[in-house]
Amino acid sequence: MSILVVGLNHKTADVDVREKIAFAADEIPAGLSTLKSITGVNEAVILSTCNRVEIYLSGAGSDKISTGVKDYFSALRNIEREKLEAALYMRGDYDGVRHIFRVASSLDSMVLGEPQILGQLKSAFDLALKNSSSGIILNKLMKKAISVAKRVRTETKVAENAVSIGYAAVELAKKIFGELSDKVSMLLGAGEMAELAAKHLTGFGVKEVIVANRTFERGCALAEEFSGRAIEFSQFKHEMAKADIVICSTGAPSYVLNKSDMEKIMKDRKKRSVFIIDISVPRNIDPAVNDIDNVYLYDIDDLQGVVDSNLHERQKEALKAEEIVKEEVEVFFKWMQSLDAVPTIVALRKTAGDIRDEELTKLFNKLDGLGEKEKKSIELMASAIVNKLIHPPTVALKSDDEDRDILIAAVRRLYGINGDMK
Repeated sequence: MSILVVGLNHKTADVDVREKIAFAADEIPAGLSTLKSITGVNEAVILSTCNRVEIYLSGAGSDKISTGVKDYFSALRNIEREKLEAALYMRGDYDGVRHIFRVASSLDSMVLGEPQILGQLKSAFDLALKNSSSGIILNKLMKKAISVAKRVRTETKVAENAVSIGYAAVELAKKIFGELSDKVSMLLGAGEMAELAAKHLTGFGVKEVIVANRTFERGCALAEEFSGRAIEFSQFKHEMAKADIVICSTGAPSYVLNKSDMEKIMKDRKKRSVFIIDISVPRNIDPAVNDIDNVYLYDIDDLQGVVDSNLHERQKEALKAEEIVKEEVEVFFKWMQSLDAVPTIVALRKTAGDIRDEELTKLFNKLDGLGEKEKKSIELMASAIVNKLIHPPTVALKSDDEDRDILIAAVRRLYGINGDMK
Protein backbone atom coordinates (compact mmCIF):
# COMPACT_ATOMS: atom_id res chain seq x y z
CA MET A 1 0.00 0.00 0.00
CA SER A 2 1.47 3.36 -1.05
CA ILE A 3 0.72 6.98 -0.34
CA LEU A 4 1.29 9.43 -3.17
CA VAL A 5 1.06 13.21 -3.43
CA VAL A 6 0.75 14.71 -6.90
CA GLY A 7 0.53 18.48 -7.11
CA LEU A 8 1.80 21.91 -7.95
CA ASN A 9 2.02 25.10 -5.96
CA HIS A 10 3.21 28.70 -5.99
CA LYS A 11 6.82 27.52 -6.00
CA THR A 12 6.55 25.27 -9.05
CA ALA A 13 3.88 26.86 -11.22
CA ASP A 14 2.90 30.36 -12.33
CA VAL A 15 -0.62 31.50 -11.71
CA ASP A 16 -1.61 30.85 -15.35
CA VAL A 17 -0.88 27.13 -14.82
CA ARG A 18 -2.36 27.00 -11.30
CA GLU A 19 -5.63 28.54 -12.43
CA LYS A 20 -5.98 25.96 -15.21
CA ILE A 21 -5.46 23.04 -12.84
CA ALA A 22 -7.51 24.47 -9.95
CA PHE A 23 -10.80 22.81 -9.00
CA ALA A 24 -13.96 24.76 -8.28
CA ALA A 25 -15.80 23.30 -5.28
CA ASP A 26 -18.55 21.83 -7.48
CA GLU A 27 -15.95 20.09 -9.68
CA ILE A 28 -14.33 18.15 -6.85
CA PRO A 29 -16.90 15.32 -6.47
CA ALA A 30 -16.53 14.37 -10.15
CA GLY A 31 -12.75 14.74 -9.83
CA LEU A 32 -12.63 12.39 -6.86
CA SER A 33 -14.73 9.84 -8.72
CA THR A 34 -12.44 9.98 -11.76
CA LEU A 35 -9.29 9.71 -9.67
CA LYS A 36 -10.65 6.60 -7.92
CA SER A 37 -11.23 5.03 -11.32
CA ILE A 38 -7.50 5.20 -12.12
CA THR A 39 -5.91 1.75 -11.98
CA GLY A 40 -4.31 1.17 -8.57
CA VAL A 41 -6.05 4.05 -6.77
CA ASN A 42 -8.07 3.08 -3.69
CA GLU A 43 -8.58 6.46 -2.03
CA ALA A 44 -8.34 10.11 -3.08
CA VAL A 45 -8.48 13.61 -1.58
CA ILE A 46 -8.28 16.86 -3.60
CA LEU A 47 -6.88 20.04 -2.02
CA SER A 48 -7.35 23.09 -4.25
CA THR A 49 -6.46 26.60 -3.06
CA CYS A 50 -5.23 29.75 -4.77
CA ASN A 51 -1.62 28.70 -4.13
CA ARG A 52 -1.72 24.93 -4.57
CA VAL A 53 -3.56 22.03 -6.14
CA GLU A 54 -2.65 18.69 -4.63
CA ILE A 55 -4.04 15.19 -5.01
CA TYR A 56 -3.53 12.81 -2.09
CA LEU A 57 -3.83 9.17 -3.09
CA SER A 58 -3.61 5.75 -1.50
CA GLY A 59 -3.20 2.64 -3.60
CA ALA A 60 -0.81 0.19 -5.14
CA GLY A 61 1.61 0.97 -7.97
CA SER A 62 2.88 4.54 -7.68
CA ASP A 63 4.18 4.70 -11.24
CA LYS A 64 0.87 3.69 -12.82
CA ILE A 65 -1.02 6.02 -10.50
CA SER A 66 1.17 9.06 -11.25
CA THR A 67 0.85 8.43 -14.98
CA GLY A 68 -2.91 8.12 -14.60
CA VAL A 69 -3.12 11.42 -12.73
CA LYS A 70 -1.05 13.21 -15.38
CA ASP A 71 -3.31 11.76 -18.09
CA TYR A 72 -6.32 12.98 -16.12
CA PHE A 73 -5.00 16.54 -15.79
CA SER A 74 -3.93 16.70 -19.42
CA ALA A 75 -7.29 15.55 -20.68
CA LEU A 76 -9.40 17.55 -18.25
CA ARG A 77 -7.59 20.88 -18.47
CA ASN A 78 -6.26 20.68 -22.02
CA ILE A 79 -2.79 21.65 -20.86
CA GLU A 80 0.43 20.76 -22.64
CA ARG A 81 1.92 17.61 -21.13
CA GLU A 82 5.45 19.05 -21.08
CA LYS A 83 4.29 22.22 -19.33
CA LEU A 84 2.26 20.18 -16.87
CA GLU A 85 5.08 17.81 -15.97
CA ALA A 86 7.47 20.72 -15.45
CA ALA A 87 5.13 22.14 -12.80
CA LEU A 88 4.06 18.91 -11.07
CA TYR A 89 5.82 17.29 -8.13
CA MET A 90 5.43 13.76 -6.84
CA ARG A 91 5.98 12.75 -3.22
CA GLY A 92 5.73 9.09 -2.31
CA ASP A 93 5.24 7.36 1.05
CA TYR A 94 7.58 8.94 3.68
CA ASP A 95 8.13 12.11 1.63
CA GLY A 96 4.42 12.25 0.80
CA VAL A 97 3.32 12.00 4.43
CA ARG A 98 5.93 14.55 5.48
CA HIS A 99 4.75 16.89 2.73
CA ILE A 100 1.12 16.69 3.85
CA PHE A 101 2.06 17.32 7.49
CA ARG A 102 4.16 20.35 6.43
CA VAL A 103 1.30 21.70 4.30
CA ALA A 104 -1.20 21.32 7.15
CA SER A 105 1.23 23.04 9.53
CA SER A 106 1.69 25.95 7.11
CA LEU A 107 5.41 25.23 6.74
CA ASP A 108 5.02 25.04 2.96
CA SER A 109 2.82 28.13 2.61
CA MET A 110 3.67 31.33 0.76
CA VAL A 111 3.31 33.13 4.10
CA LEU A 112 4.93 30.94 6.75
CA GLY A 113 2.53 30.17 9.57
CA GLU A 114 -0.63 31.50 7.87
CA PRO A 115 -3.74 29.94 9.36
CA GLN A 116 -5.98 29.49 6.31
CA ILE A 117 -4.39 26.32 4.96
CA LEU A 118 -5.53 24.16 7.89
CA GLY A 119 -9.17 25.12 7.30
CA GLN A 120 -8.75 24.44 3.59
CA LEU A 121 -7.30 21.00 4.33
CA LYS A 122 -10.20 20.21 6.66
CA SER A 123 -12.67 21.22 3.93
CA ALA A 124 -10.88 19.00 1.40
CA PHE A 125 -11.09 16.07 3.82
CA ASP A 126 -14.78 16.73 4.49
CA LEU A 127 -15.51 16.67 0.76
CA ALA A 128 -13.64 13.37 0.40
CA LEU A 129 -15.65 11.88 3.27
CA LYS A 130 -18.95 13.09 1.80
CA ASN A 131 -18.04 11.52 -1.53
CA SER A 132 -16.73 8.29 0.04
CA SER A 133 -13.40 8.69 -1.70
CA SER A 134 -11.23 8.30 1.39
CA GLY A 135 -10.86 5.18 3.49
CA ILE A 136 -8.78 3.75 6.28
CA ILE A 137 -5.43 5.09 5.04
CA LEU A 138 -6.31 8.64 4.01
CA ASN A 139 -8.80 9.06 6.87
CA LYS A 140 -6.01 8.29 9.31
CA LEU A 141 -3.55 10.46 7.36
CA MET A 142 -5.84 13.50 7.17
CA LYS A 143 -6.80 13.31 10.85
CA LYS A 144 -3.15 12.95 11.76
CA ALA A 145 -2.19 15.93 9.57
CA ILE A 146 -4.78 18.08 11.33
CA SER A 147 -3.55 17.00 14.77
CA VAL A 148 0.08 17.63 13.76
CA ALA A 149 -0.83 21.16 12.63
CA LYS A 150 -2.55 21.82 15.96
CA ARG A 151 0.46 20.48 17.84
CA VAL A 152 2.79 22.75 15.84
CA ARG A 153 0.65 25.78 16.68
CA THR A 154 0.51 24.82 20.34
CA GLU A 155 4.17 23.97 20.85
CA THR A 156 5.82 26.59 18.62
CA LYS A 157 5.31 30.26 17.79
CA VAL A 158 5.38 29.72 14.06
CA ALA A 159 1.95 31.34 13.68
CA GLU A 160 2.63 34.23 16.02
CA ASN A 161 4.02 37.70 15.23
CA ALA A 162 2.43 39.65 12.38
CA VAL A 163 3.89 39.22 8.91
CA SER A 164 1.57 41.56 7.02
CA ILE A 165 1.68 45.36 7.10
CA GLY A 166 -1.95 45.57 8.17
CA TYR A 167 -1.64 43.09 11.00
CA ALA A 168 1.67 44.57 12.14
CA ALA A 169 -0.12 47.93 12.48
CA VAL A 170 -2.75 46.34 14.70
CA GLU A 171 -0.12 44.67 16.87
CA LEU A 172 1.64 48.00 17.37
CA ALA A 173 -1.69 49.61 18.29
CA LYS A 174 -2.31 46.88 20.87
CA LYS A 175 1.13 47.44 22.37
CA ILE A 176 0.37 51.15 22.77
CA PHE A 177 -3.24 50.94 23.97
CA GLY A 178 -3.72 47.38 25.15
CA GLU A 179 -7.48 47.05 24.68
CA LEU A 180 -8.83 48.49 21.39
CA SER A 181 -12.56 48.18 21.98
CA ASP A 182 -12.87 51.74 23.33
CA LYS A 183 -10.70 53.30 20.60
CA VAL A 184 -11.75 55.34 17.56
CA SER A 185 -9.85 54.85 14.31
CA MET A 186 -9.64 57.18 11.32
CA LEU A 187 -8.74 56.38 7.72
CA LEU A 188 -7.18 59.21 5.75
CA GLY A 189 -7.59 58.09 2.17
CA ALA A 190 -9.13 54.87 0.95
CA GLY A 191 -6.16 52.97 -0.44
CA GLU A 192 -5.96 49.19 -0.42
CA MET A 193 -3.39 48.93 2.38
CA ALA A 194 -5.35 51.32 4.57
CA GLU A 195 -8.45 49.25 3.94
CA LEU A 196 -6.64 46.05 4.95
CA ALA A 197 -5.34 47.65 8.12
CA ALA A 198 -8.85 48.88 8.90
CA LYS A 199 -10.21 45.36 8.47
CA HIS A 200 -7.75 44.08 11.06
CA LEU A 201 -8.64 46.93 13.42
CA THR A 202 -12.37 46.30 13.15
CA GLY A 203 -11.64 42.62 13.64
CA PHE A 204 -10.23 43.55 17.04
CA GLY A 205 -13.34 45.55 17.82
CA VAL A 206 -12.41 49.25 17.60
CA LYS A 207 -15.37 51.34 18.69
CA GLU A 208 -15.73 53.50 15.59
CA VAL A 209 -14.20 53.97 12.14
CA ILE A 210 -14.13 57.47 10.58
CA VAL A 211 -13.26 57.72 6.88
CA ALA A 212 -11.96 60.91 5.28
CA ASN A 213 -11.35 60.61 1.55
CA ARG A 214 -10.94 63.23 -1.17
CA THR A 215 -13.69 61.47 -3.13
CA PHE A 216 -16.52 61.61 -0.64
CA GLU A 217 -18.57 58.88 -2.35
CA ARG A 218 -15.67 56.43 -2.13
CA GLY A 219 -15.27 57.37 1.53
CA CYS A 220 -18.97 56.68 2.12
CA ALA A 221 -18.67 53.25 0.48
CA LEU A 222 -15.67 52.34 2.62
CA ALA A 223 -17.31 53.67 5.79
CA GLU A 224 -20.37 51.54 5.09
CA GLU A 225 -18.13 48.46 4.76
CA PHE A 226 -16.93 48.98 8.33
CA SER A 227 -20.23 50.34 9.68
CA GLY A 228 -18.36 53.60 10.14
CA ARG A 229 -18.85 57.29 9.40
CA ALA A 230 -17.64 59.25 6.36
CA ILE A 231 -16.58 62.89 6.60
CA GLU A 232 -15.42 65.47 4.08
CA PHE A 233 -11.63 65.37 3.69
CA SER A 234 -11.42 69.06 4.54
CA GLN A 235 -12.78 68.25 8.02
CA PHE A 236 -10.26 65.58 9.00
CA LYS A 237 -8.02 67.80 11.17
CA HIS A 238 -11.02 68.81 13.26
CA GLU A 239 -12.30 65.22 13.57
CA MET A 240 -8.82 63.85 14.24
CA ALA A 241 -9.04 65.11 17.80
CA LYS A 242 -11.47 62.23 18.41
CA ALA A 243 -9.28 59.54 16.76
CA ASP A 244 -6.91 57.35 18.76
CA ILE A 245 -5.59 55.43 15.75
CA VAL A 246 -5.03 57.12 12.38
CA ILE A 247 -4.12 55.24 9.18
CA CYS A 248 -2.98 57.58 6.42
CA SER A 249 -2.76 56.62 2.74
CA THR A 250 -4.03 59.57 0.71
CA GLY A 251 -1.71 59.40 -2.30
CA ALA A 252 -1.00 63.14 -1.93
CA PRO A 253 2.39 64.30 -3.29
CA SER A 254 3.25 66.17 -0.04
CA TYR A 255 2.38 66.37 3.67
CA VAL A 256 -1.30 66.72 4.51
CA LEU A 257 -0.49 67.05 8.23
CA ASN A 258 2.42 68.99 9.69
CA LYS A 259 3.77 69.47 13.21
CA SER A 260 1.81 72.64 13.97
CA ASP A 261 -1.43 70.93 12.85
CA MET A 262 -0.70 68.04 15.19
CA GLU A 263 0.18 70.27 18.12
CA LYS A 264 -3.26 71.88 17.85
CA ILE A 265 -4.93 68.49 17.57
CA MET A 266 -3.09 67.21 20.66
CA LYS A 267 -4.21 70.28 22.57
CA ASP A 268 -7.82 69.47 21.64
CA ARG A 269 -7.20 65.82 22.65
CA LYS A 270 -5.90 66.99 26.02
CA LYS A 271 -2.60 65.20 25.27
CA ARG A 272 -4.18 61.74 25.07
CA SER A 273 -1.97 59.29 23.14
CA VAL A 274 -2.51 58.85 19.42
CA PHE A 275 -1.06 56.18 17.14
CA ILE A 276 -0.52 57.26 13.54
CA ILE A 277 0.45 54.97 10.68
CA ASP A 278 1.59 56.72 7.51
CA ILE A 279 1.72 54.05 4.81
CA SER A 280 1.83 56.60 1.98
CA VAL A 281 4.78 56.85 -0.40
CA PRO A 282 5.71 59.69 -0.55
CA ARG A 283 4.86 60.19 3.11
CA ASN A 284 1.79 62.31 3.83
CA ILE A 285 2.56 63.17 7.44
CA ASP A 286 5.50 65.31 8.50
CA PRO A 287 7.95 63.08 10.46
CA ALA A 288 8.45 65.99 12.89
CA VAL A 289 4.99 65.10 14.26
CA ASN A 290 6.70 62.23 16.06
CA ASP A 291 8.55 64.73 18.27
CA ILE A 292 5.32 65.66 20.05
CA ASP A 293 4.69 63.95 23.37
CA ASN A 294 2.23 61.03 23.23
CA VAL A 295 2.25 60.96 19.42
CA TYR A 296 3.45 57.62 18.01
CA LEU A 297 4.08 57.92 14.28
CA TYR A 298 5.17 54.96 12.15
CA ASP A 299 5.81 54.98 8.39
CA ILE A 300 5.86 52.10 5.90
CA ASP A 301 9.55 51.34 6.51
CA ASP A 302 8.95 51.11 10.25
CA LEU A 303 6.15 48.61 9.68
CA GLN A 304 8.17 46.64 7.14
CA GLY A 305 10.97 46.42 9.70
CA VAL A 306 8.50 44.96 12.20
CA VAL A 307 7.25 42.48 9.58
CA ASP A 308 10.80 41.40 8.64
CA SER A 309 11.73 40.92 12.27
CA ASN A 310 8.58 38.89 12.91
CA LEU A 311 9.17 36.75 9.83
CA HIS A 312 12.66 35.98 11.09
CA GLU A 313 11.14 34.86 14.41
CA ARG A 314 8.69 32.60 12.57
CA GLN A 315 11.53 31.05 10.58
CA LYS A 316 13.34 30.21 13.81
CA GLU A 317 10.17 28.61 15.18
CA ALA A 318 9.77 26.67 11.93
CA LEU A 319 12.88 24.66 12.81
CA LYS A 320 11.11 23.40 15.93
CA ALA A 321 8.02 22.67 13.86
CA GLU A 322 10.05 20.59 11.40
CA GLU A 323 11.22 18.40 14.29
CA ILE A 324 7.60 17.84 15.36
CA VAL A 325 6.67 16.90 11.79
CA LYS A 326 9.56 14.44 11.60
CA GLU A 327 8.51 12.84 14.88
CA GLU A 328 4.88 12.53 13.78
CA VAL A 329 5.81 11.03 10.41
CA GLU A 330 7.61 8.25 12.29
CA VAL A 331 4.51 7.66 14.42
CA PHE A 332 2.30 7.48 11.34
CA PHE A 333 4.56 4.97 9.62
CA LYS A 334 4.59 2.73 12.66
CA TRP A 335 0.82 2.63 12.32
CA MET A 336 1.15 1.88 8.60
CA GLN A 337 3.54 -0.98 9.35
CA SER A 338 1.14 -2.42 11.90
CA LEU A 339 -1.33 -2.87 9.05
CA ASP A 340 1.20 -5.11 7.30
CA ALA A 341 1.10 -7.53 10.26
CA VAL A 342 -2.68 -7.76 10.47
CA PRO A 343 -3.18 -10.20 7.54
CA THR A 344 -0.49 -12.46 8.98
CA ILE A 345 -2.15 -12.46 12.40
CA VAL A 346 -5.54 -13.23 10.84
CA ALA A 347 -4.04 -16.09 8.79
CA LEU A 348 -2.24 -17.45 11.85
CA ARG A 349 -5.46 -17.54 13.85
CA LYS A 350 -7.31 -19.21 10.98
CA THR A 351 -4.60 -21.87 10.56
CA ALA A 352 -4.62 -22.62 14.29
CA GLY A 353 -8.41 -22.71 14.36
CA ASP A 354 -8.56 -25.07 11.39
CA ILE A 355 -6.07 -27.46 13.05
CA ARG A 356 -8.10 -27.37 16.29
CA ASP A 357 -11.38 -28.11 14.52
CA GLU A 358 -9.84 -30.90 12.43
CA GLU A 359 -8.37 -32.64 15.48
CA LEU A 360 -11.56 -32.27 17.49
CA THR A 361 -13.56 -33.87 14.70
CA LYS A 362 -11.16 -36.84 14.64
CA LEU A 363 -11.34 -37.21 18.42
CA PHE A 364 -15.14 -37.06 18.61
CA ASN A 365 -15.41 -39.69 15.84
CA LYS A 366 -13.23 -42.05 17.88
CA LEU A 367 -14.99 -41.51 21.20
CA ASP A 368 -18.56 -42.67 20.84
CA GLY A 369 -20.96 -41.87 23.60
CA LEU A 370 -19.63 -38.46 24.57
CA GLY A 371 -22.37 -36.13 25.74
CA GLU A 372 -22.74 -32.55 24.59
CA LYS A 373 -21.48 -31.31 27.92
CA GLU A 374 -18.27 -33.33 27.64
CA LYS A 375 -17.76 -32.23 24.00
CA LYS A 376 -18.19 -28.61 25.00
CA SER A 377 -15.61 -28.95 27.76
CA ILE A 378 -13.10 -30.53 25.36
CA GLU A 379 -13.72 -27.77 22.77
CA LEU A 380 -13.11 -25.09 25.38
CA MET A 381 -9.90 -26.74 26.50
CA ALA A 382 -8.67 -27.08 22.90
CA SER A 383 -9.45 -23.41 22.21
CA ALA A 384 -7.63 -22.36 25.36
CA ILE A 385 -4.52 -24.32 24.35
CA VAL A 386 -4.57 -22.84 20.82
CA ASN A 387 -5.01 -19.31 22.15
CA LYS A 388 -2.11 -19.68 24.55
CA LEU A 389 0.11 -21.08 21.81
CA ILE A 390 -0.55 -18.27 19.32
CA HIS A 391 -0.55 -15.44 21.89
CA PRO A 392 3.26 -14.92 21.96
CA PRO A 393 3.69 -14.71 18.16
CA THR A 394 0.63 -12.42 17.93
CA VAL A 395 2.13 -10.03 20.49
CA ALA A 396 5.47 -10.08 18.67
CA LEU A 397 3.80 -9.30 15.34
CA LYS A 398 1.98 -6.31 16.84
CA SER A 399 5.17 -4.90 18.34
CA ASP A 400 7.24 -2.01 16.95
CA ASP A 401 10.42 -4.09 16.84
CA GLU A 402 12.80 -3.23 14.04
CA ASP A 403 12.99 -6.90 13.05
CA ARG A 404 9.23 -7.28 12.65
CA ASP A 405 9.55 -8.03 8.92
CA ILE A 406 11.75 -10.98 9.85
CA LEU A 407 9.17 -12.08 12.42
CA ILE A 408 6.38 -11.93 9.83
CA ALA A 409 8.42 -14.07 7.43
CA ALA A 410 9.33 -16.54 10.19
CA VAL A 411 5.72 -16.97 11.36
CA ARG A 412 4.57 -17.58 7.80
CA ARG A 413 7.18 -20.25 7.31
CA LEU A 414 6.78 -21.93 10.72
CA TYR A 415 3.00 -22.14 10.48
CA GLY A 416 2.84 -22.88 6.76
CA ILE A 417 1.11 -19.62 5.89
CA ASN A 418 1.58 -19.04 2.18
CA GLY A 419 0.35 -16.62 -0.48
CA ASP A 420 0.24 -12.82 -0.67
CA MET A 421 -0.63 -11.62 2.81
CA LYS A 422 -1.04 -7.93 1.93
